[in-house]
Amino acid sequence: MSSIETRTRHVSGEHSAEICRRTKIKACHNASPGSAAGGGCAFDGAKVVLQPITDVAHLVHAPLACEGNSWDNRGAASSGPVLWRTSFTTDLTELEIVTGDSERKLLKAIREIKEGYAPAAIFVYGTCVTELIGDDIAAVCRHAAQKFAIPVVPVKSPGFGGSKNLGSRLAGEALLEHVIGTVGADDSGPHDINILGEFNLSGEFWLVKPLLDRLGIRVRACIPGDARYAEVASAHRSRAAMIVCSTALINLARKMEERWDIPFFEGSFYGISSTSESLRRIAQLLVKKGAGFALLHHVEALLAEEEERAWKKLEVYRRRLEGKRVHLNTGGVKSWSIVHALIEIGMEIVGTSVRKSTVRDKERIKLMLKDENQLHQSMAASELYVMLREHKPDIMLSGGRTQFVALEAKIPWLDVNQERQHAYAGYEGMVELARQIDLAIHNPVWAQLRDPAPWKQFVTAAKPAERTAFISTSAFEATRGFH
Repeated sequence: MSSIETRTRHVSGEHSAEICRRTKIKACHNASPGSAAGGGCAFDGAKVVLQPITDVAHLVHAPLACEGNSWDNRGAASSGPVLWRTSFTTDLTELEIVTGDSERKLLKAIREIKEGYAPAAIFVYGTCVTELIGDDIAAVCRHAAQKFAIPVVPVKSPGFGGSKNLGSRLAGEALLEHVIGTVGADDSGPHDINILGEFNLSGEFWLVKPLLDRLGIRVRACIPGDARYAEVASAHRSRAAMIVCSTALINLARKMEERWDIPFFEGSFYGISSTSESLRRIAQLLVKKGAGFALLHHVEALLAEEEERAWKKLEVYRRRLEGKRVHLNTGGVKSWSIVHALIEIGMEIVGTSVRKSTVRDKERIKLMLKDENQLHQSMAASELYVMLREHKPDIMLSGGRTQFVALEAKIPWLDVNQERQHAYAGYEGMVELARQIDLAIHNPVWAQLRDPAPWKQFVTAAKPAERTAFISTSAFEATRGFH
């Protein structure tokens, strides 16, 4: 069995075992390499997880197309360095693949990046091609790190290894093996935490961090959103952790708990009560790890203040949105976290996708919706269109790939996936989510779109003789190319 296959089966099995342990399910089925690569391959998943580390150069060791298809694939935001948005690839050609000159080209590329950009570190991504031809990128990275005096991290996640979710976990393994624990920190305190699986999409984490700052809680590492290499490398000095997306980095959270005794929980910053509960759980973990009990009182005071302010702002939207029907076509952690937020403001969920959701995610959704028929896996656009026409929701929340299905069904649509332009996390984010939904649903264009076209109204109201003449004229014009 090849090394990549061994690694893939180990990570898949570890993830399945973790789900079984936490949900008390008797049996889980491991994914087979290459069996679920549709909808995003393992390389894509690894790039998604690691690229938001902002001061790192991300070098894709592959033909040009791999980097071209994966660059800037999420709307993560940075408060400083922008190096992560620069595209680096070895751009392997057929000649280099055949002659075996690819490893030499990789070493040359690492030197050029180090001399030209001076990054904090270089992440090298192995892909399908380089794995198939047998390139030892780990050995090249070790040699380059010694020769150029810079951390060079191999990320072995070829696309044929499996799904996008598997690639995310392989990225976590790379961080655990080569990055976390390599930088000491002499400034660790009793209120240091890690946030895992938070991508800072549209700057969402910046709506939550001020709340933690007010409590005196320091985020030592937010992985990967707006992260710096040194922060990730010293993440082992934190006292507790919160994981936002278990699909991506549950293996990282569990192994950091085993190695460095960093307890963690899975929570959400979507919705009023979920945000409050997450902040409360963070404080409770820190108190168990030695922080003073006064932290719990500070948290409750902050929550009371922020909740009152948020509900006051939400009141106007709740009156307009209560009872409105919504269909959610996303997946992963959003399949339950956003559902909970929408129920809070009185909206009715007619269906939610559980694509890429874990077993635990699905159990949470079932507790909220009470009807398993409202859960569905990924479906073709034609099936989604039929569902929308049948259930007639007032709005669909999804990613950009299905927006045209909603428009064809004449239903308002709002982007809640990684390409979104608005931040929906925390108390202020919940108010913004309600505002955007209200704007979409009550946009007057939808009433106009659903009304019959003026010429159809004319045909319906006309007398039989006039209707026949109108239809004959229309048919004549059609033959002459007027339509």
